[in-house]
Amino acid sequence: MRAVALPSGETVPALGMGTWHLGQGRHPEAVEIEALQTGLDLGMTLVDTAEMYGDGASERLIGRAIAGRRDDVFLVSKVLPHHATRDGTIAACESSLRRLDTDRLDLYLLHWRGQVPLEETVGAFQQLIRDGQIRHWGVSNFDIADMMELIELDAGGAVQTDQVLYNLLHRGIEWNLLPFCQQHGLPIMAYSPIEQGRLVGHPVLRFIGGRHKATSTQVALSWVISHPGVCAIPEAGTPQHVRENFGALGVVLEQDDILELDAAFPPPPRPVPLEVL
Repeated sequence: MRAVALPSGETVPALGMGTWHLGQGRHPEAVEIEALQTGLDLGMTLVDTAEMYGDGASERLIGRAIAGRRDDVFLVSKVLPHHATRDGTIAACESSLRRLDTDRLDLYLLHWRGQVPLEETVGAFQQLIRDGQIRHWGVSNFDIADMMELIELDAGGAVQTDQVLYNLLHRGIEWNLLPFCQQHGLPIMAYSPIEQGRLVGHPVLRFIGGRHKATSTQVALSWVISHPGVCAIPEAGTPQHVRENFGALGVVLEQDDILELDAAFPPPPRPVPLEVL
């Protein structure tokens, strides 16, 4: 499994698993648990969730899926902005830990920026680290100005990642946010790397996939994780889908492939505000 380094020196898999819609009835629970366990068996041990996902249903499902193998998982969850006061962050984390049936998170993120001062949320993160309830903290959906403000805080340099929307259809971060994070050794964690399935079957991706004996999904994922300092957390609710995602690691795009993808999916011609889903 290829890996991406965090500022702490620890590494995470370049390809993990997202869980935005898991635990909400799209597939039988047993199938989704098997999907998560299949990913762990394959080395996709970066598992991302949030208190918001299904109002905790995703966390509860993950807790059942990782029972007995917690130490195999790099577990990520997120606090909602309106919970992100000092006391609220700590309470939200404790609730997530109960749903996940674990005693710690490996990474805890502010889901997006709200009205609570960053200093207060970061202070709560630091307290959670001291208490042993989280190991690292980071942010999600922070644009370049937010990141610049964050790292200027006294404890802001401890941020470990910025989780943002990044795929062939949303390339705005390439203008400034991605270079900034790369320069600071801060990985980007790409959510919705295949645009919630909307890239599946695209004719250009299918054509390139034909050259590599790969699917369009695998080409799209391979493109995302080919960027230095970028890992991806595609969601998959079935073991078959997880195995397909895993196959992206075996797809090595060549220069001609990249040129064709740039022509079909050009980045915006100028900087744009951070896009979100």
